[in-house]
Amino acid sequence: MSDRTRVDEFLSSLLAICRPLEAFEMSLLDAHGATLAEDIYAGERLVLKSGSRIRSTQIGLAASIGRDHLPTRPHPRVVVLSAGPDLVEPGKELKAGEEYETNSWLLTTAVREVGAVAYRVHTIPDDEAQLQAVIEDQLVRADLIIISGERNDDSFDLITRTLSAMGEITTVDIAIESSGRHNFGVIGPDKTPVVTLPGDPVAAYISFELFIRPMIRTMLGAATIHRPSIKAKLEKAITSSGGYRSYIRAVLSEDGKSVLPLLSQGSSTQDEQATLSDANAFIAVPEGDLNITAGSDVTVVVLERRYI
Repeated sequence: MSDRTRVDEFLSSLLAICRPLEAFEMSLLDAHGATLAEDIYAGERLVLKSGSRIRSTQIGLAASIGRDHLPTRPHPRVVVLSAGPDLVEPGKELKAGEEYETNSWLLTTAVREVGAVAYRVHTIPDDEAQLQAVIEDQLVRADLIIISGERNDDSFDLITRTLSAMGEITTVDIAIESSGRHNFGVIGPDKTPVVTLPGDPVAAYISFELFIRPMIRTMLGAATIHRPSIKAKLEKAITSSGGYRSYIRAVLSEDGKSVLPLLSQGSSTQDEQATLSDANAFIAVPEGDLNITAGSDVTVVVLERRYI
């Protein structure tokens, strides 16, 4: 446990390298989905509150009081980059030893769901120089860079060596069950934040929810940066290694009172991805909890807002 970084410690380190983006006046359509940077008044009446997400109803209200622009924190621009010689784009035929590139598709769309502008880049570098050239080319349009490599190969080390030559990078192991190594730091002349996520898609997505989403929400200037969590009754007993915190894919009931853990029916990537696709929540299991019986109250991280 001592050589692994706790979840809250890692998140604090990430939030320290990002900040709310500078606000400016945006046209109503461009402001849609971004964050309001100042209170808006109609006469002496407060009608739009700073820090709120600008939805269609706020756009309509702004137009009704004669505003064609709003002071807005823009959508962060996030570059999602995958790197690995054996990663194949979906739609092509696999050869021996190859696997379909999954993470950049998963992460790019997850970035969009948070409210940022996402740019997907897939690269197959032979060495650090080629990867560095790709990353440097993306810095001009990036407020944040997310990089993932393959599983079970040395692409993480290639990425680490490349980033270390470009800025201030720290490598950590997170105290989460089945989580891989992560890099974080700043690179380039503008000290652009960069985070490297594990190659395993499930581990990468859990890290996105716990760490990257709060970073993007911070850049947006959002009032809240975390997913909501609730207490619910466990429908089926679960077992954890107990050594580290774990996040178990689960389905929260329609009334939000009970939660069913999802267990993979096999060990393939598709089996793991299927449970992730079905999940609308994570069960957060603290360190030291080995066996949790059915009927116990557990902490549930809600992934779909319609449940609260």
